[in-house]
Amino acid sequence: MNFLEERILKDGQVKPGNVLKVDSFLNHQMDISLMEEIGREFKRRFGHKEITKVLTIEASGIGIACFVAKEFGVPMVFAKKSKSVNLEGEMLVAEVESFTHKNRNQVIVAKKFLSPEDKVLIIDDFLANGCALQGLISITESAGATVQGLGIAIEKGFQMGGGVLRNLGYHLESLAIVESMNDETGEILFREQK
Repeated sequence: MNFLEERILKDGQVKPGNVLKVDSFLNHQMDISLMEEIGREFKRRFGHKEITKVLTIEASGIGIACFVAKEFGVPMVFAKKSKSVNLEGEMLVAEVESFTHKNRNQVIVAKKFLSPEDKVLIIDDFLANGCALQGLISITESAGATVQGLGIAIEKGFQMGGGVLRNLGYHLESLAIVESMNDETGEILFREQK
């Protein structure tokens, strides 16, 4: 069992509807030591690849992506979920559906922040159905940049997203893959990983 799985068992909460709450340490309140360890682990898993940018989506992916970008010594870019008055120039846009929020959003990245020369590592906190990642892949590819890998803190292995993305040939690394959860007992089972 790895460090993130241990922390999920200690402080995560299973809620009805296949919801895993990790807001006390990962995506609302952040344990900075844990975030540093996550950044180092993604560097270990993707360090053999050339990475020029780390890309994520607001808001929960930002904290993790910052620590990953720091490990690689590269900028972190995040897709915004709404167009603001200070966004200018050409935009890269994709539509994504949120499993957690049960809604659809357009996500936007200013084209000036992703170029055809970029080698992108996409990072997010959760992977369920894979819609957010597919949107970020679409934005990366529409910029002409190369997706070097997908890094996820927690994957819900019982949902289809991870399988779909792996079958499409993407290098996907999830630090913890939840095989099953039970909201009545609070039990969480993880998939064995190498």
